[in-house]
Amino acid sequence: MVLIGAHTRGDDPVAAAAETGAQAVQVFLADPQGWKKPEPRPDADAIVASGLGVYVHAPYLVNVASTNNRIRIPSRTMIAQHSAAAATLGARGLIVHGGHVGAGDDIAVGVDNWRKTFERATYPVRVLVENTAGGENACARTLDRIAQLWDAIGQYDVGFCLDTCHAWASGLDLETVVEQITAITGRIDLVHANSSRDEAGSNRDRHANFAHGTIPPELIAHVVREAGCDAIVETPAEGQADDIAFLRAALAG
Repeated sequence: MVLIGAHTRGDDPVAAAAETGAQAVQVFLADPQGWKKPEPRPDADAIVASGLGVYVHAPYLVNVASTNNRIRIPSRTMIAQHSAAAATLGARGLIVHGGHVGAGDDIAVGVDNWRKTFERATYPVRVLVENTAGGENACARTLDRIAQLWDAIGQYDVGFCLDTCHAWASGLDLETVVEQITAITGRIDLVHANSSRDEAGSNRDRHANFAHGTIPPELIAHVVREAGCDAIVETPAEGQADDIAFLRAALAG
């Protein structure tokens, strides 16, 4: 069964899910803007017992594509730490942004750094690489770059997270993006079902609730329907219940 859920506050995701009607939750396990190792959660048993689908999002600083050792090496450590912590919650995936190389760096080096990440370690919770919204040096923004990345890492136990806002911002066609992505990766494991505050092709990553965004809500539902996997809304909290209800009704129709 496809689960529809939301990125929730970290202090009590079970309660937050009940408030929004979510069947799944996505959480950070540490400061999303920091490098700290996740601490054991006292509510881990309650989260597992809740029956919710659980996804964990890695901190935004993680960038295993980087050519900078001071970023790449700690990023690999963070993936290992967060995957291990996610396993204690029975998580279905650890979402990690596709990352980027620096200005003037060869994107092929960043792609190879991704390959080395999976070559050198295995993780108890599958890493789901997420497409990103902007940046000429990004590893997972355009279809060509995603194909280049998957040529390097597709042999490993790695999945894909498709963010509708990011795809819209990068100029991808949401009518056909699921077919195009699955032709490259063979799979989509999770949809981040987000609208956008900006127009298509803006390269701006600013999420919006469905009722207030620039992406037609029916188009977001189309992506989730075509992907046939769980969906998480990462939209502003005050409208998440409405976004979840819209998706659930659209998929039932």
